[in-house]
Amino acid sequence: MSKGILLSVMASTLFACMYYLTAWLAPMDGEEIFGWRMLLTLPCVSLFLCFSGDWPLIASLLRRLPAQPLLWLGCIATATLLGLQLWVFLWAPLHGRSLEVSMGYFLLPLSMVLTGRWVYGERLSRLQKIAVACAAVGVGHELLVHGSFAWETLLVAGAYPFYFIIRRACGTDHLGGLWVDMALMIPVAAAFVLTGPMSSAGLAAHPALYGLIPLLGLISALALVCYVLASRLLAFSLFGLLSYVEPVLLVAVALLLGESISADQWLTYLPIWLAVLVLILEGSRHLARQRRQSASR
Repeated sequence: MSKGILLSVMASTLFACMYYLTAWLAPMDGEEIFGWRMLLTLPCVSLFLCFSGDWPLIASLLRRLPAQPLLWLGCIATATLLGLQLWVFLWAPLHGRSLEVSMGYFLLPLSMVLTGRWVYGERLSRLQKIAVACAAVGVGHELLVHGSFAWETLLVAGAYPFYFIIRRACGTDHLGGLWVDMALMIPVAAAFVLTGPMSSAGLAAHPALYGLIPLLGLISALALVCYVLASRLLAFSLFGLLSYVEPVLLVAVALLLGESISADQWLTYLPIWLAVLVLILEGSRHLARQRRQSASR
């Protein structure tokens, strides 16, 4: 278990490092950075799937596509939703919107809880209801003061549940489905790289990018591999708890990049952070209960 915890924390740390590294890739724009990330990450992920024995998942999914035309639409939809998430993650630090994206990641567990309730009829526990109520206070304050959440926050917290719903409906909620999603992004990623401000001539004027761009791909691939390995080594509840490390680190990166939480935002952030703590408490209790049950057998 300690190895799984280390891998999960390492994955969150690497994602945060990539978040920070993005700010050093200027004058590249978010689209070009996204393009390089996809072009460099997919080959590394492909190698990982070959060595891990998961390549048959891809082959099985590719065999289904000719016989199920609607599956194409599902894969295009999930690739688009995932691509938007990966793009905004790299775009935000360049435009001073890191806190808005990190808020989306804090709200994501709550939106997933509500998705389970509304879409799949899952019952909410008492602590989940308390967490939703706490988050509602923060959401209500944000709506009262600003009329809505930032679009970056809504994109992260709102689009990811649709991504997972479609993947489950299409039967692509596995590593093979992730690979196909990434492969479908490659034409767009290549277009962003070829038409971006740092084409070959631009790169020559900024030689540091020759080292930073491969570093971006390396960090992205290592983070994804650590994340996948951790998910296999840890109990689902513990893996879910450790996922909260990432948004905390993203807030730290946002503050390092010079962003700040204004006075009128604290009543939005604090109740939502409290909601996350309640969910962590519930997960910890569930994990302790599982351990007791295992010990009594």
